[in-house]
Amino acid sequence: MADNPKHSVSVAGIVVDERDRVLVIRRRDNGRWEMPGGVLELDETFEDGLRREVVEETGMNVQVDRLTGIYKNLSRGIVALVFRCSPGDGDIHATPEAREVRWMTAEEASELMDPAFGIRVLDALDGEMHVRAHDGINLLPA
Repeated sequence: MADNPKHSVSVAGIVVDERDRVLVIRRRDNGRWEMPGGVLELDETFEDGLRREVVEETGMNVQVDRLTGIYKNLSRGIVALVFRCSPGDGDIHATPEAREVRWMTAEEASELMDPAFGIRVLDALDGEMHVRAHDGINLLPA
């Protein structure tokens, strides 16, 4: 029997403040703007992994509110679960994974992020659940 390809599961948080701004990071490895998140570890729940990733990348603890989308990077085999979150305690700051951390409006985020990531911000703010596929940068037709 042939080996089946493996998928990676990641989690990401759209942290929304009282002014409807979202918390974003500029990644150290590629300089791109994204929402905080990363690969889920085997022994973690979705929510625990998300809280770990957000605090590691931004310095902020968050409350996980609800799942807003499932996204698959078809070129890399990554399935991402994206959750809307509320900010908690902690001061945001640059980290070993994020060279810059800041609040942006949804419009700023969707302009500065690659389309496959900017849509996640808009999806988290519209109150609906979304399922989308992309190639790592651009969305693919449904």
